[in-house]
Amino acid sequence: MAVSRWECGAQEPPARAHIELGNLAGDPNCWYFWARAGLREEDLMRVIPRLRSRLRKTALPNFEIATAGGGAKLRPKKNELIAIPLLKVVAGSYGEKGDSAAVLRGAPTEGVIAAPKGWCPNPSSTSCLRVRGDSMNPLIYDGYIVAVDTSQNDRSKLDGKVVIAWQKERGLTISRLRCYGTTEVLQSDNPKYDSVVLHGKAGWKIIARVLWWIGKAP
Repeated sequence: MAVSRWECGAQEPPARAHIELGNLAGDPNCWYFWARAGLREEDLMRVIPRLRSRLRKTALPNFEIATAGGGAKLRPKKNELIAIPLLKVVAGSYGEKGDSAAVLRGAPTEGVIAAPKGWCPNPSSTSCLRVRGDSMNPLIYDGYIVAVDTSQNDRSKLDGKVVIAWQKERGLTISRLRCYGTTEVLQSDNPKYDSVVLHGKAGWKIIARVLWWIGKAP
């Protein structure tokens, strides 16, 4: 009868019962029950140090690391992380000049970022670079790191996507590609900046699609 009353919400289990339910549930569901008992994660970790190592072992699967950006085809396995090279390359937003390199492969690296394999559909053509400027606010801020896939550069499949484009005078540029009939434009997410119309004489090229981005909290 007690369990039935708990299930229908007529009565709350005592704190001791919630603690025992958490012990039975294991990580990560244990935290729900322990929170209902009034216990906080930081308090438990401080009082029971052994709990930290035990939960870490049960929560984290064994991962393998595969290196991206090397040009060789990769077939990620289960529980595999992709080590993506962070290039010493900057893409400028509207009003900011980016690096002049039109080819990302072979650029010097400053570090590595590990990401789940599901975030990298084409690991061999994936790399990370930094962003300069604020024309993609509030989506992408100055100093953010973006992961890009150079195998995705077909304009007909990138309408509405954030891309890395290149032009001789402006270098690498991050923007959103929009297609209006036969007219293609690079559009900023920040409304105070104008769009750039792409035409043959200007020499714009689409280098890569932006897959995702990360940045420090303010």
